[in-house]
Amino acid sequence: MEFLKLVRKKSFFSELTYALLNMALAIAVTLIVYYTSSILLAMIAVIISKWRVFAVRPRYWWANLRSNMVDFTVSASVVLHMYGIHVSNLPDSSKLPIMIALTILYIGWLLFLKPRSKRSYVIAQAGVAIFLGSTALFTTWYDWPVSIVVLGMWINGFTATQHALSAYEKETHAIFLSLVWGFVIAEISWVAYHWAVAYPLPLLSGVMIPQVSIIVTLLSFLAFKVYNSLYMHDKVRSADVLMPLLFTVGIILVLLVAFTRVGVAI
Repeated sequence: MEFLKLVRKKSFFSELTYALLNMALAIAVTLIVYYTSSILLAMIAVIISKWRVFAVRPRYWWANLRSNMVDFTVSASVVLHMYGIHVSNLPDSSKLPIMIALTILYIGWLLFLKPRSKRSYVIAQAGVAIFLGSTALFTTWYDWPVSIVVLGMWINGFTATQHALSAYEKETHAIFLSLVWGFVIAEISWVAYHWAVAYPLPLLSGVMIPQVSIIVTLLSFLAFKVYNSLYMHDKVRSADVLMPLLFTVGIILVLLVAFTRVGVAI
């Protein structure tokens, strides 16, 4: 009985330590960006926090890197978004509250969403990575060659898709499907690079959401619903995909036809 009590106490303190370290990471990234305006230092802090990826034999490094790419994508995107807010034209009095709100969301990712292994949470993790990764790329691409942006979007699509498919035990073509979907997202990003539109958030005119981020996230959601139906029933049931299809097509048409005029070219 005493042994069980000791194990419980140790588990509690390990979980508390885990939570405090993740909160410290999010706060440290915010402070580094706010006081030094350095993306590099913030990225180094993120990379150091992933030391457990390499705390195994070298033959497991590649597998660990692949399984942690979604987390790294989200973390790197948070750094880029914070930097973008910090150097934006927003009043100084508005920058810190927005960065604090982003820090809280990042803590929520680290403590509540990232550790979950249930299929629905894994899919949500992949969706967050696609949205934040594409948003970060398209809000900082203005002085980057198109090849870098397209490559970054392909990597983002590939790693997020592979992460989502890891929740399906019987899937034997995960790498091929991930390559295909990464290619689809890369093609869309190539078009979007030459016709980039972003929407300012209400009350936050300096914070922009690229149109392509919404589109690729919606299409990825639709692709997931199609794949899930096929996986569960050995065929694509109309009942499973009709509403997601109508929702996705409807939103994209509204964005392309009506809200393109509202958006701002970037």
